Amino acid sequence: MTMTFSGLLKTSTLALALLSIATQGAPTFKLKSRAPAFDYDNNKIRGTNLGGWFVLEPWITPSLFAEWADTGRTVVDEWTYTATLGKDEAFSRLNDHWNTWITQDDFNGIAAAGLNHVRIPLGYWAVAPLDGDPYVQGQLPYLDKAVEWARSAGIKVQIDLHGAPGSQNGFDNSGKYGSVGWLQGDTVAQTITAIRTIAQRYADDSDTVTVIQLLNEPLGPVLDLDAIKDFYHQGYDAIRAYSADIVVSFMDAFTDFDTYWNGFTAGPNYNLLGTHQYQIFSPAEVGRSPTEHIAAACAIGPRLASCDKWTQVGEWTGAQTDCAKWLNGLGKGARYDGTFPDSNVVGSCNGKYTGTVSALSDDDKFNLRHYIEAQLDAYERRSGWIFWTWHTESAPEWNMKDLLAAGLFPQPLTDRQYPNQCGY
Repeated sequence: MTMTFSGLLKTSTLALALLSIATQGAPTFKLKSRAPAFDYDNNKIRGTNLGGWFVLEPWITPSLFAEWADTGRTVVDEWTYTATLGKDEAFSRLNDHWNTWITQDDFNGIAAAGLNHVRIPLGYWAVAPLDGDPYVQGQLPYLDKAVEWARSAGIKVQIDLHGAPGSQNGFDNSGKYGSVGWLQGDTVAQTITAIRTIAQRYADDSDTVTVIQLLNEPLGPVLDLDAIKDFYHQGYDAIRAYSADIVVSFMDAFTDFDTYWNGFTAGPNYNLLGTHQYQIFSPAEVGRSPTEHIAAACAIGPRLASCDKWTQVGEWTGAQTDCAKWLNGLGKGARYDGTFPDSNVVGSCNGKYTGTVSALSDDDKFNLRHYIEAQLDAYERRSGWIFWTWHTESAPEWNMKDLLAAGLFPQPLTDRQYPNQCGY
């Protein structure tokens, strides 16, 4: 890979940035406020997540984890992946992955589909690694490339801190599956260091990097919500120390995104609330009929419209099942077909466990298109949406790139084969 001059500057200043933060804290100068480079008041966010790129998830790229599939789930996330391989071998494999999973062609395809945003998950270990962690670094030159590719394609970038020290939710997509250790010890300060580093690195790219999300999916039901809010205030200040116009995004922490978060902001201006909407992670949800899934999606629209700040559905899917291989964790089954603990059979996962969009049944294709259209209508009642995810190795219901190619995701994005499903 050829590194640009700006990339060299960014690489050489990363250590200086971390040293400055450690010794002096955030700068105290004030930046002149200006409007974000995307008009979030008058235009809709229509985007896709670049999942599985800089934060591994076994279900998105099962080939990376296949050698441990039958070893008693000893490798289930990026922490155990890197710890098992060791830093040299882990870097070699991950560098190949980073170099190929997303390319300029993907950004061109995203733009050609009429999308205007990408959301890029990033772990804290990419920007503020901790002593003793097994994680490897090297993601940032590729993230720099992504910003360049986005700029050339006319796409805006949301950088999403997807994993925090200690894990903010215990999910494998936080980097470390298991207990929730965030908010303990120095983990908040360490997370703020990561946010500062991101903000400083991309402050001069705010024509393209329009949003920084403070933290993906903190598990509000088991964490102190007041402490989460305090972290949001600190994160806002950390970003504003370097940029007056990058939008600060924070999540609903699995609480009511409307009733609970109305009246709250992380800081004085340019706040974006994120919520994720899935209907597949409980037996009751996978037990819904296609019509009930659509009704539930449509019910979200008026709630979004009532939000008092910019609000996006930052993750959602066309899937009405949890059938995708390892979606619930490496080696775990699905609620839909009764192979997940304490679940009952709803239907078959044939064609949805692994496969291609083109090989889905006609009924599945019919239901996918209906459901996607209803969600688009609902989520554009406020600021818009970002689909999860751009592509997968083998999970057809989640593969936006292939859904577009198969005509199951509207083209143009405003096209409706089944209009007025929500009645608004």
